[in-house]
Amino acid sequence: MRTDELLLALEQSALADALKHSFIVYPLVNALHIIGLALLFGAIAALDLKLLGAFPRAPLGPLTSVLVPVSATGLVIAVAAGLLLFSVRAMDYAANPAFLTKIALVALGTTNALLLRRGRAWHDALDGFHVPSRIRLSAALSLATWSAAIVCGRLIGFLD
Repeated sequence: MRTDELLLALEQSALADALKHSFIVYPLVNALHIIGLALLFGAIAALDLKLLGAFPRAPLGPLTSVLVPVSATGLVIAVAAGLLLFSVRAMDYAANPAFLTKIALVALGTTNALLLRRGRAWHDALDGFHVPSRIRLSAALSLATWSAAIVCGRLIGFLD
């Protein structure tokens, strides 16, 4: 089955149809998407700002133990709700440059976050108050990437 056929089948599915015709479910799913974004970006922004030098007295380890799970939960919520929202207009969204850019930025931001926590530099930063320059660069990239993803998300409706 070709991509356009899959998108059309998704758009014509019972789930998409239920979302399109429900006065309450679509707005609730949309709100859930925003809640997920708030959890994701709020936690990421706080952690990235810490890595960039804000909150110098706050130890990184305890902040990370709270903020990383919050951001991961936000990402799961935002993606799940986003997939439901996507199903309503799959063909349109798949051709929308703002949507495609948003998806690429979400993939980049997620990859950056996963790679950030893999190296020795991350574990060294958790043990003390010094944050290596590679980690600071990753935090700056993270803030820029997630901010741009949010902007692209808002632009989707304007680039139809």
